Amino acid sequence: MSDNVLNLQNYDPFADASKGNDAGSQGSVIHIRIQQRNGRKTLTTVQGISEDYDKKKIVRACKKEFACNGTVVDHSEYGEVLQLQGDQRQNIAEFLLNVGLAKKEQVKIHGF
Repeated sequence: MSDNVLNLQNYDPFADASKGNDAGSQGSVIHIRIQQRNGRKTLTTVQGISEDYDKKKIVRACKKEFACNGTVVDHSEYGEVLQLQGDQRQNIAEFLLNVGLAKKEQVKIHGF
């Protein structure tokens, strides 16, 4: 009977997002930038996340966590870049550290 209780099991939402090993395949620096749109509107971009992670799943989790909209954009120079509405620099930095996608020395926050 206790095997039917699913919400008590330990669940990792990024278990299938990572294709690398458990030590983390993130080798380079992750750059978190802010861009001014029109008026007071801003856009947060995250560049440098390893190709071993599914960026669409990361964006989906960020959208739910931060209550903002977001997307994955294919940039010609930087590859796939995450875009989130609003100033989410501190939120995304803490999120990447808490989830274990990056270490503190790998995250670089730019802007203002």
